[in-house]
Amino acid sequence: MQQGVCTFKQLSPKEAEEERLILESIAWPEIPPWPTPISIETTCDPAHSSFTILPRRGGGQWQIGDQLRVMIEMSDFKGRPKTSGGAFLLARLKNSNLQAGVVGKVVDHLNGSYSAVFSLFWEGDAVVEVTMVHSAEAIAVLQRLTREHPYRTAWQSSFLSGAVSETTMCGVCLQPTLLPLCNFTDLRTGEPWFCFKPKKLSCETRVRQMSVNFKQIRFLKPKEDLLFQKYVNLKVYIKASGPAFVSVVPKKEEQPEHKSLIVIPGPSGHYYKGVWKAQGSPTVRQFDDPAIRECLKAKKLHLYGDSTIRQWFEFLSKKIPGQFNLHRDVNAGPHMLVDHADNILMTWRCHAPPLSTRTALVRQLRYIANEVDSLIGGADTVVVIGVWAHFGPLPIEMYIRRMLSIRSAVQQLLDRAPNTVVIMRSGAPRDMTLYMSQSYSDWYSMQIDRVLRSVFKGVNVHWVDAWEMVVANDLDHNIHPLPPIIKNMVDVLLTHVCPIKS
Repeated sequence: MQQGVCTFKQLSPKEAEEERLILESIAWPEIPPWPTPISIETTCDPAHSSFTILPRRGGGQWQIGDQLRVMIEMSDFKGRPKTSGGAFLLARLKNSNLQAGVVGKVVDHLNGSYSAVFSLFWEGDAVVEVTMVHSAEAIAVLQRLTREHPYRTAWQSSFLSGAVSETTMCGVCLQPTLLPLCNFTDLRTGEPWFCFKPKKLSCETRVRQMSVNFKQIRFLKPKEDLLFQKYVNLKVYIKASGPAFVSVVPKKEEQPEHKSLIVIPGPSGHYYKGVWKAQGSPTVRQFDDPAIRECLKAKKLHLYGDSTIRQWFEFLSKKIPGQFNLHRDVNAGPHMLVDHADNILMTWRCHAPPLSTRTALVRQLRYIANEVDSLIGGADTVVVIGVWAHFGPLPIEMYIRRMLSIRSAVQQLLDRAPNTVVIMRSGAPRDMTLYMSQSYSDWYSMQIDRVLRSVFKGVNVHWVDAWEMVVANDLDHNIHPLPPIIKNMVDVLLTHVCPIKS
């Protein structure tokens, strides 16, 4: 199915309706139009914006278990209050001395004001931190870029036969042309992928895929780059209009509980002393090297996805001897580890295009749905899936359809082998620049993350909430989270594999 310059996988009527509902659920607030060229003075300015901690409901001291509410007022570069919503804000509560942190739920009131709600989990100081990732105007630019230029991040394939080689452009969103295409649509999943046909060689001679350096491709209109200035309006802290922290005491049993008038979903967990504490069950275990080996004994652990999942393979491979050298590219893989002593098999395989790696052998690229379909499953099998980081530049419909394919394969796996453990890794924020924002903004990642959770809602899978684990941590955001975060993620992963027995 072609829509403009993009070709999407066909959907059944039921899937099409689900896609429509998902798109409605992630719809961003409408952003009023602005004059062209844009005037930076009328856009959101973190330096002129502020937040205020609201008094505790019922008065008295803040206690563990309370919900803390913060009001955020956005203003422009002249200090004038904004009257519409649409900015992308992140909020967290932290205590660096205790290595504690928790994500706040941000609500857009669509009138220039926002609120953030936090759950209080620890005794002592709790410092509020609010970050403007993007102004509403910047998000409008990101929406336009995806709508008008879905090919702004590009891919190439090399074709080789004997001494003859050629390179052509590839993707699912290609600028219209009369040139013939090679159709590499997957026959089982229906996932589309095309390349312009080489002039001398056949389509069957395709050997490698490469990503084009998107930093050389600019689709911004005049002055739009001013909306993506580091330390000015791109991932910038908003200051408090008064105290930026509260002091929390243990819950007093004799004091009546004051329920909030607004029900806000709680976080998936929080950090305390550098350790991730998940809400609800199972209780997150801390795995040392012997415990890791014991947990994975006689297990087959199959990891599928991007390099943020490869990090888990690399972490675990340092704890378990036996990694095989398959003589493949370190970044694109595939990788395999076999521990004969404890009968452990661990594999990592990258997902199929879109894939923004330097280079990859096309015959090593697999669609995850096909890989999951090939598994027998069972109590000795663990499947880990993390697909998000490479889909930012493309229309969200492509990601929805990819996830629907993977979900179908996972459901069939769980039908034939219900005791298989399936674990999903969510998306996460990353370091941001002007050029990175154009295709891989945190806003794109957040939308992708919301789609992922929606598609797999109600499916019997476990989650590693990478989004909250990164936002709640004091460490800088990075596409590849730093080792302390990876350690906590792997502990959550292994807890789902080997929960504490009651």
